[in-house]
Amino acid sequence: MIFRRFYDDSLAQASYMIACERSSEAIVVDPNMDIETYLRAARDEGVRITAVTETHIHADFASGTRALAATTGAQVHVSGEGGEGWQYSFAREPGVNNLHAGDEITIGMVRLDVLHTPGHTPEHLTFLLTDRARSDVPVGALTGDFIFVGDVGRPDLLERAAGQLGTMRAAAASLYASIQAFKQLPDHLQIWPGHGAGSACGKAMSSASQSTLGYERVANWALAPMAEAEFIERVLEGQPPAPPYFGAMKARNRDATVPRTLALPRMMTGDEVAGLGASANALIIDVRNDDEWRRGHIPGATLIPLPTLHTRLDEIPRDRAIILHCQRGSRSAVAAATLDAFGFDDVHELSGGMSAWEAAGHPVAT
Repeated sequence: MIFRRFYDDSLAQASYMIACERSSEAIVVDPNMDIETYLRAARDEGVRITAVTETHIHADFASGTRALAATTGAQVHVSGEGGEGWQYSFAREPGVNNLHAGDEITIGMVRLDVLHTPGHTPEHLTFLLTDRARSDVPVGALTGDFIFVGDVGRPDLLERAAGQLGTMRAAAASLYASIQAFKQLPDHLQIWPGHGAGSACGKAMSSASQSTLGYERVANWALAPMAEAEFIERVLEGQPPAPPYFGAMKARNRDATVPRTLALPRMMTGDEVAGLGASANALIIDVRNDDEWRRGHIPGATLIPLPTLHTRLDEIPRDRAIILHCQRGSRSAVAAATLDAFGFDDVHELSGGMSAWEAAGHPVAT
């Protein structure tokens, strides 16, 4: 079995590629829109991506599931759990398989067993991973936003980000039940979560990339013995503010259409951006703050600081390529996710941000 983890520091988001060495097939779990990362990894490992899946409808980043499947011809596997309102709008399209508790995805000698683990969201799934070439016992679990290292997924986003009033206490109770069931699994089970420290999907997660269920029993507050009522109070207390784009992003990922092929790469080098010159077909948006802008910016760029972006969408044209940048890349990734969520379909980022632009010797205006 081949196991690859990919981590986007700007989003504190993890995705995974698991492949069978015998069949040279691979599945990607929770891909983001930087699909070239997975295509390159598959080429390096000499495997074909034949399946793509995700643990739930994401709210904090633009899912790359449909884009990756469209590029590779892979089958899409998405949750069929959660009830009305939590089904993917493309669930009945050809090439899409709806998953339920007890189902499995088989990739050569690799098997993913499907668990329904609601709480963070109603449709949330966890995948138990078994390398059948070595054992019939699961080696680990891809837990998405269910169990993190040191924390669990927050159950309040439906109410605080999506406006579904009165839902967070019921979601917290569902999360408690999911945890109690998951705790019945063996201690050796590896835990591979969908986020690390810095994500807004939890409040106390570790920066460690993985753990074991046995260690989380003793180190993760949410897995400690406690009554449901105590858990509900503790999990809802102290959650960080939900970013304003979360609701729209979840709708975007639920209803995502097959993306068109962009004329420009998603991540652009300074040379590629400079080559556009003062093109009428592209707009460069600087999402840094005013002080950074005054110290130097790309000639012809427009300043829209990230905290104000979602309030100024009407200033951004939809008939031009949008190239976003910040100082090093983390804020532009959030800005790109925001524009994706609000239906902008020609969004790009300057790789390395202003720091890379200046290091390459490109002109700077003041």
